Amino acid sequence: MTTTSQASSDNELRERIAANLAAVRTRIADTGRDPDSVRIVAVTKTFGADVVAQAGAVGLVHVGENYLDELEEKSRLSYDVDMCWHYLGALQTNKIARIAARACVISGVSRVKEITKIAAARPDAVIDIQVDTTGREVRNGAPASEVPALVTEARACGLTVRGLMVVAPPDPDGAREAFVTVGSLADELAIMERSMGMSDDFELACALGTTEIRLGRLLFGPREGVVALP
Repeated sequence: MTTTSQASSDNELRERIAANLAAVRTRIADTGRDPDSVRIVAVTKTFGADVVAQAGAVGLVHVGENYLDELEEKSRLSYDVDMCWHYLGALQTNKIARIAARACVISGVSRVKEITKIAAARPDAVIDIQVDTTGREVRNGAPASEVPALVTEARACGLTVRGLMVVAPPDPDGAREAFVTVGSLADELAIMERSMGMSDDFELACALGTTEIRLGRLLFGPREGVVALP
């Protein structure tokens, strides 16, 4: 049974998320884009299932998780609306079967052996290929030059290549280059979705044609103990 204090806490959380979502949509509109043309994936890593529930209550039904344990735990719970779970983290081949069992979109795909494992575990899987424009070892993703071959391999294995994904470098020039590169690749490969833009750069991504942004902090507040990649 839900207590009065719990209901009050849920209402407060829902109202806060709703206000943050409205602010994000206004900022999208300020870039010249129709907010309805940009999908928002609510990244709930390190947040509890209560955040997922209240995100769903305000219409955020696309939910992103970076960690398998959190994906499994949260996706097993019942919510008032159906959630579409996006796995956003780097892929370990020994965990791919478990990821495929829970995620409706597997992002972060960047190697042929990952494609092979996904196809074996779930032949009808929907994936995003992650593009790396930095060349840094700490970044997941395939170089742009390798992406066409990966897309060809994935399609040959029967997978649906839904989109291309990128985590842009923090500087504006690097971010612009990343978004332009991914947009051009998507056009060349006849790929509809471009998952580009996070809390610090989503407005630039919107201006450069993203179809999907991945937001956590702007919707839910800061995460304690999380260190940004360089």
